[in-house]
Amino acid sequence: MKYFNVTVMERGKRRQELLKADSKMAAIKQAKYKFPTNVVVVKAEETSAPLGETFSALFAGLKKLFRTKVPINDKISTIRQIAVMTDAGIAINDTLEDVADNTHNERLKEIYTKINNDINAGHSMSDAMEPYTNEFGHVALAMTKLGERTGNISESYHKLADILENIRDNTAKFKKAIRTPLITLVAMAIAFTILIMVVVPKFKDIFDKFKTELPLPTQILLKLEWAFSNYGGYILIAIIASLVMLKFLYQNNEEFKYQIDKILIHPRFYLINKAIFLSTMHKYNLVFGELVKSGVPVSEALETAVGMVDNLAIKEQLLTVNANIGRGMNLADAFAITGLYENMLLQMIKAGEAGGQLDAMLEKVTQYYDMQFQDLIDNLAAYIEPIMLFFIAGLVLLMALGIFMPMWDLGKAVKG
Repeated sequence: MKYFNVTVMERGKRRQELLKADSKMAAIKQAKYKFPTNVVVVKAEETSAPLGETFSALFAGLKKLFRTKVPINDKISTIRQIAVMTDAGIAINDTLEDVADNTHNERLKEIYTKINNDINAGHSMSDAMEPYTNEFGHVALAMTKLGERTGNISESYHKLADILENIRDNTAKFKKAIRTPLITLVAMAIAFTILIMVVVPKFKDIFDKFKTELPLPTQILLKLEWAFSNYGGYILIAIIASLVMLKFLYQNNEEFKYQIDKILIHPRFYLINKAIFLSTMHKYNLVFGELVKSGVPVSEALETAVGMVDNLAIKEQLLTVNANIGRGMNLADAFAITGLYENMLLQMIKAGEAGGQLDAMLEKVTQYYDMQFQDLIDNLAAYIEPIMLFFIAGLVLLMALGIFMPMWDLGKAVKG
């Protein structure tokens, strides 16, 4: 949302009103509805947000940055509990009250209590859950609406738990696969820093006595040692501050997030682009297929599934699918325009549409992406190993050349 200074004329006098709107035309339209008919809207000019609003947005962003997410295992546990209890015929308000009492997660306890209070006040369960979409995700809201529509919350929530478990297992497997390489990289960085701080100073006095120009590797080591010795604390603070700032911008600035997401799926980003693409497409097709299988209309299922996509660059492409279907295009052709699906998968979706077996074909597509993702994870160590060896060899070579090359030059000088 943007801010606009709207100039209005009332009884021959001009004054300005600050309005919040999506665009200049929206601000003018909003002003016309807001003020009496005798007030004339002269113009609207975009302006910066008020200082108070800026600080409020900054505070909200920082709060979001450091807020602990609700663990997915806790969410799955409570969703399973709701499914089992409603299947046993227990009323939804009694179920939610019991779930709130028994969960150990304080945030979930608070959420379920508020949802239960809203239901007792006459709201539907989906309306009561909508304010907590960030905590539960779009798919939880969609499955709740489906349960209300079919009158079977239990079945919807069992499927919801299955979807979340599948996403959780793949996420956990990916984190486990990259844990060892990350630990190795951190260990190497620490070891390299210690060597520079401890070993290089031992040779520094010797190097200072040389009358000739030092080799480039030695100059690099000496400059690194000087920087770490004099500004090590500042460098560490700057790195931490930069990471926090990047995370803050990524979570609160949509344009910044879009640019980063676009970079991450670029072909030059070895492995990262493939891992993000496959995991995103698997999650998207999993949710879409499950919703279609459950009887949700295709347009509604597409809207919910795309809400599960975190990468904005991929999301931008998938958002065109629903728009093209609204224009009368079939699903396979709409998917083809995105450029995200292989021809084999498009043929499967087209055959599923024609034969009335779209849900079955979407399940095959989901399995294909899952198989590709699992293969990537299983062989991740083999893919990363050459990079790790190259990185380690580079550090060792820099240390060796930086220390021994001046020694070799000194030996040659003595012989000469």
